[in-house]
Amino acid sequence: MKTISIGIMGCSEFAGRAMIPAMAEIPEIEIKGIASRNLEKAEIFASRFNTNAYEGYEKLLSNNNIDAIYMPLPVGLHGEWITRTLEAGKHILVEKSFAPDLLTAEQLTEFARSKNLLIIENFLFPHHSQSKWITDKLNEGVLGEVKLFRSNFSIPKLSPGNIRYNSSLGGGALLDLGAYLVKFARYFLGNKLEMIGATLEYDSDTEVDMAGTAAFTNRRGKVAQVAFNLDSYYQNNWEFIGSKGKMVTQRAYTPPPGFAPTVRIEQQNHREEFILKADNHYVNKLRFFVREILKQNDFTPHWSELTQQAYYIDMIKKGAYRS
Repeated sequence: MKTISIGIMGCSEFAGRAMIPAMAEIPEIEIKGIASRNLEKAEIFASRFNTNAYEGYEKLLSNNNIDAIYMPLPVGLHGEWITRTLEAGKHILVEKSFAPDLLTAEQLTEFARSKNLLIIENFLFPHHSQSKWITDKLNEGVLGEVKLFRSNFSIPKLSPGNIRYNSSLGGGALLDLGAYLVKFARYFLGNKLEMIGATLEYDSDTEVDMAGTAAFTNRRGKVAQVAFNLDSYYQNNWEFIGSKGKMVTQRAYTPPPGFAPTVRIEQQNHREEFILKADNHYVNKLRFFVREILKQNDFTPHWSELTQQAYYIDMIKKGAYRS
């Protein structure tokens, strides 16, 4: 069995709760070490997963036995550490958003191309069986002709000092939550989209965008309407409206392992709920990452995916009405 050795750059709560435990479940992955700028923090994480602790990201990158880096750092640090990781000759699985803007995304992907190294952005929902089930139902025509796709991803206000409120670290609702919604629009409508309109609401104290909306259409006239908010009642849903009915699901982006998603289909005088199988999209995504490295195929589709995603995020950022 071929294996990939992975180093973890950063001790985020999400990494410790979800991604590193998933790595430990996969025989094809060998966790080689966990790095933090704070040695004590790295040691606490490393002891949980029976691996090595590194003080400083540079020491992690200097380990020539590491094939790839999982990077759960804030967006504002991605430019420097993606560059340095590529210089060290290592593939990257990076938390979203990959880059704060299109220019940075293009520069980083060009450098990855010159090194022939893979970078994948860690969006999970396309690797959950719920997404395939919903896509299959849409393709079967159970809703008739579907022209309207809606999604809302919003969370309650976080504690002061959270990195999402730090503009220098790439904070804000667009790069954090809005990125999922851009991915949603592209996943269901394709890559040739026109933005109909967008809004961004900024906090005067932190100077980060706290909320936003966007609407996209494709050449077939299908429309995606999305909304995101860092200070709201929790929302995490998809809604598809067609000529014969509508389909709704909750926990669209973050169904945890062991959670059985529920999808509701409503038609004239008929309503039915489907309980889907539980799945683990953390494990699925990591296995996908490993397979793509081991195949050693052309990584161009993955580099293109990174810049396409950044292109539409930039479109919102530059074209939105600001308040």
